[in-house]
Amino acid sequence: MVKGYLHSVETMGLFDGPGIRTVFFLQGCPLRCTYCHNPDSQPCRGGREITVSEVLATVRRYRNYYASDGGVTFSGGEPLLQGAFLTAACRALKAEGIHIAIDSSGFGDPRYYPELLPLVDLLLLDVKAFEAEPFTALTEGNFQQFQNFISQLESWGFKGKVRIRHVMLPGVSDNRESMRALVRTIQPIAQLIEAIEILPYHTLGVEKYTALGKSYKLAGVPPMDQEEAKAYEDYANRCFRQSLSRERTREIA
Repeated sequence: MVKGYLHSVETMGLFDGPGIRTVFFLQGCPLRCTYCHNPDSQPCRGGREITVSEVLATVRRYRNYYASDGGVTFSGGEPLLQGAFLTAACRALKAEGIHIAIDSSGFGDPRYYPELLPLVDLLLLDVKAFEAEPFTALTEGNFQQFQNFISQLESWGFKGKVRIRHVMLPGVSDNRESMRALVRTIQPIAQLIEAIEILPYHTLGVEKYTALGKSYKLAGVPPMDQEEAKAYEDYANRCFRQSLSRERTREIA
């Protein structure tokens, strides 16, 4: 029996995909984002064991709330790290007609992608940064690995939609050039993208670092103004639509 490792569950989620959703936050993440608000979800060793049967039991309990647009979201941590469990869970959910979303940064186990990704209806793709050096400084991860993920997404059989997400840090990406850079970064999967979401940086998880005995690298950085972040979100979506329109015009020509 394939087992996963669970950090927590949100049974009536409203922010991780369309409609009302059951959100399974899986344990473990290879990145160490400076603004991570769930640092306790980062270690791969931790959480509690969960089976596919338990996932189904939870979903069946709440599926009446999903209506026509809700479903299940797997978040983290980084859910793609648990490839075997995630594939088995998604296969079982798909057999019951459940809409499946995965909230990911694109850092997982590629061995499972050809079997897993065709089962996914919506990918909530977190774009941390837009160049190699700031990406590593922000996440301790490899930007090339992220680029490889998006460039091969369709070749692995993904046929769903993508919703781009970016956490906006004051003084880092709160400018129009960064939004244009974001649009350039996601061009390889432009035809799959339905929207860009800008998530304003907040400090709600700072106390967890103190409880874990960890230093918080962004101490003193104020929360991102929500209205300003929304204005940048509108700008990024306008830039994206314009780039998509130009590309389609070139194709026709």
